[in-house]
Amino acid sequence: MSTTPLSAPIRVNTAGVHARPGLGRLVAVELRKMVDTRAGFWLQIAMVALTAIVVILRRVFGEGGDHTFAGVLDVGIQPAAVLLPITGILLVTSEWSQRTGMITFALVPQRTRVLGAKLIASLLLALATLAMTVAIVTAGVLVASPGVDGTWSDAATLIGQSALYLTTGMVVGVAFGAILLASAPAIAALFALPIAWTALASLSVFADAAPWLDTRLALAPLHEEVLSATQWAQAGTALALWMLLPLSIGIWRITRREVAS
Repeated sequence: MSTTPLSAPIRVNTAGVHARPGLGRLVAVELRKMVDTRAGFWLQIAMVALTAIVVILRRVFGEGGDHTFAGVLDVGIQPAAVLLPITGILLVTSEWSQRTGMITFALVPQRTRVLGAKLIASLLLALATLAMTVAIVTAGVLVASPGVDGTWSDAATLIGQSALYLTTGMVVGVAFGAILLASAPAIAALFALPIAWTALASLSVFADAAPWLDTRLALAPLHEEVLSATQWAQAGTALALWMLLPLSIGIWRITRREVAS
């Protein structure tokens, strides 16, 4: 009869213990961060409630021409356009204000992977919010002007352009949060800097350059009308200044900032 020696080594399967989490798992974690916290939860509730309220108000007080899909979408998308960038800011700054970044970056040392997961999660939330907005707007239009000719003109194009409007706004929020790494200054800068820039661009000397450098002017038509080639060029230039440049600075800052500082 054979026996196993008492001194035989015990083999433990440690495969996967030290494996880094996949991108899908990181994105799922970041999505939970945006909706599981108290601030994130109430921001989502506020977006749904405010979207419904403004659509109802457009139905009650709007003129006949305001009851088209384009007219209702113009006001229905505004709550998400304002609140989504704040969600993006909080997603980034919470890692630093609550010191959770010490754990996050210990588990995932490559900070660019974490920031990439935040960007993907932000885009997914923006698209989900767009779907919610379109559903509420569609319901409002069906009630306000059922069967009226021209009500649904360019609806598909406007939805696609609105997707760009919300996703770029969300990325701008993430970028501002990555640069400042603090919620209050980032939120203040998100609203104050574009307003100050718009005031500066309103001067006659900047009249020709304003549509190319001011996101409020360049992106406003995205949910109102089908853009021309010139308008697309203006939107791209303005986004390079207000989205790509801040995002590049934010990535550089996060990859070099000490978490404990």
